[in-house]
Amino acid sequence: MYKGKKIGVVIPAHNEETQIRQVIETMPDFVDRVIIVDDNSTDKTVEVITACQNDHPHITLIRHSINKGAGGAMVTAYNFAKSTDIDVAVRMDGDGQMDPNDLPLLLDPVVEDRADYAKGNRLFTGEAYQKIPKIRYFGNAFLSLFTKIASGYWHVADSQSGYTAINKKALQLIDWNELYTWYGHPNDILVRLNVQNLRVKDVPVEPVYNIGEKSGMSIKKAIFKIGWLLVKLFFWRMKEKYIIRDFHPLVFFYALGGFFSVITIVLTFRLFVYWGLTGHIPSINALAAMFSFMSASLFILFAMWFDMEANKELK
Repeated sequence: MYKGKKIGVVIPAHNEETQIRQVIETMPDFVDRVIIVDDNSTDKTVEVITACQNDHPHITLIRHSINKGAGGAMVTAYNFAKSTDIDVAVRMDGDGQMDPNDLPLLLDPVVEDRADYAKGNRLFTGEAYQKIPKIRYFGNAFLSLFTKIASGYWHVADSQSGYTAINKKALQLIDWNELYTWYGHPNDILVRLNVQNLRVKDVPVEPVYNIGEKSGMSIKKAIFKIGWLLVKLFFWRMKEKYIIRDFHPLVFFYALGGFFSVITIVLTFRLFVYWGLTGHIPSINALAAMFSFMSASLFILFAMWFDMEANKELK
């Protein structure tokens, strides 16, 4: 137990035969239960975990007969965790990239009821730029910016971090069966937490790389795929939180911002076509495009500001 709370660690694992033993062996003593979901590994991951169970009887192994992705493994893990007596469920990956020494820092806000969900922020430390592969660093920063807009948690960065702690209340409120099952599931979780008005805390953690881990994620593919997911999640959150559950006028500001953005594109396209055909720019067209652009910018910025104000209590 940790400060009177039962702690469970959930670990999604896929082909981690070289890493999973170290993750198990370095688990802090205050962890009451370890739930490992093997996502249909084709190597000796299961054999290694089974061997570890002899010395660590608090390990529960759940096996997938088909590969469901990291998000699919988390659906299984969280659904199992919420049916147990665990007070806080910590997610750690099976590749050893999450430093167990940071676990108390992650747990404190949750067990002390200062947050319902705490997540590691690898970008906070000044060493992040040197330790994290550059393409991952910039890809993460790009997705973090758009996750702020989609989720409403403007104070949260490093949206792709999977090192998290969640309390029993949040575990019960979220419908985990609806969770996105690819690499965008951490972003999806943040959006769903916001719709439920749950408090989220960013905790600085140490980035761990080049310890033998292998990643099957294509950064270029992930940015576009997760980017499109964030667009859909943004509109879903607007509908669920600010229309269905509790109406907020910021939806009008976003709607008008979107309308004027479309008008700006149309007018700008018309301006360049006319310029190409006649050799000069009609002043009225240029003024209309500029007015439309300014209107779109102001409406969207005010909508973001309203969103920040509506969610400031969830820090």
